[in-house]
Amino acid sequence: MRKDFREFKRFILGKKVAVVGIGVSNIPLINFLLDLGATVTAFDKKTKEELKDVATDFNNKGVKLELGAGYLDNLNGFDVVFKTPSMRIDCESLVKVKKEGAYITSEMEEFVRYTKGKVYAITGSDGKTTTTTIISKLLEEQGYKTWVGGNIGTPLFSQIEKINENDRVVLELSSFQLMTMKEEVDIAICTNLAPNHLDMHKDMEEYIEAKKNIFLYQDSKGLLIVNRENEITHDFKKEAKGIVKEFSSNREILDGSYYKEGVLYVEGKEVCKKDDIVIKGMHNVENYLAAFIATKDDVSVETMKKVAETFTGVEHRCELVREMDGVKYYNDSIASSPTRTLAGLKAFDEKVIVIAGGYDKKIPFEPLAYEGYPYIKELILMGATKDKIKTVFDKLEEEKGIKTNIKMAKSLEDAVNIAKESAEAGDIITLSPACASFDMYPNFMVRGNKFKDIVNAL
Repeated sequence: MRKDFREFKRFILGKKVAVVGIGVSNIPLINFLLDLGATVTAFDKKTKEELKDVATDFNNKGVKLELGAGYLDNLNGFDVVFKTPSMRIDCESLVKVKKEGAYITSEMEEFVRYTKGKVYAITGSDGKTTTTTIISKLLEEQGYKTWVGGNIGTPLFSQIEKINENDRVVLELSSFQLMTMKEEVDIAICTNLAPNHLDMHKDMEEYIEAKKNIFLYQDSKGLLIVNRENEITHDFKKEAKGIVKEFSSNREILDGSYYKEGVLYVEGKEVCKKDDIVIKGMHNVENYLAAFIATKDDVSVETMKKVAETFTGVEHRCELVREMDGVKYYNDSIASSPTRTLAGLKAFDEKVIVIAGGYDKKIPFEPLAYEGYPYIKELILMGATKDKIKTVFDKLEEEKGIKTNIKMAKSLEDAVNIAKESAEAGDIITLSPACASFDMYPNFMVRGNKFKDIVNAL
């Protein structure tokens, strides 16, 4: 049972509140807390010069700023602390302020606790943004006022009083957001799980435990949707307190959703043909199956079919950038793990020229080599992980005699130029890095946009 937001308004009035991180979701949060009568101090490792107008605006509104190196040194004496999602709860500064008696929370936890709308929450290692977007499109097409937030969309907590009981809320939630989540969602969807973010999590077990929080606090009426073909998510059934429905790309599940002989079904009813879906690849078939079974009580089969046959996909996900001299260039910058890159490669009907490499999330690259080689015509490596990835492909050649053509690049621009020189008419070049972007770019969107700029300038 969700709480009445008036409780929060009474609670926060006059409180000394710390907000850690002055980013996209926390800027509206800070303004909202000020409107609710809190005294706010904002913390960020960025300097006043880097924050520019944001810092000036907050200064003018009476927000105290703790910035730059050692920005957390004065995180003490607060009643409430809103942490940024990527901040671990066991970080020294948070542990210290919690011992003092501070209430530690986050924008997303408070939103889920108080929102009146029916909540669909989506997590997984791969496919969560596309599945989140498909679900929101299905609900909108069916006529619901739909709010999209979490990792994508807009920060929702500051808009909470505009959301009513008949609205639908669709949230993409990362393992970082879920680590401290103890709130109930109506419908929880886990697309799949594979090693990811092991630079942030202590180990794979902690990563999986974080993901479980999406369903562990549901009651008997809650609905959990899991991938039958993913061993880890299939295992979640044992701990679920509510109803569990499965989707599968490999077997018939008559009370779930499934793919069989070119057709997608939900609870035994045909929805659409695979070849009529605009966004290609079996990974997108699975994303649709998850979305269909999750929304079956809110959305008609006719609406499902219409969306599948018209939705053109999300930017930076196997996005066609241009065709030049008979060569197609695709931007799959979202692919920040080997499994996500594999899914993208399998979407094409032929071997492709792949640009990969980037920031090291401490994920093993063996799947990229040992499962990916049949789909790769040439591999162009860049970034901090280029030697690490090459080592795995060299190992594959030593062990099995399977050689992959590999070239090394100094930058993304260099990689595109190498790919262009290698390509012949009819080839496909895809940026599908299998790594995060942080060694070269602030996020995958900036990396994808840079790739598009380079390709469009060829």
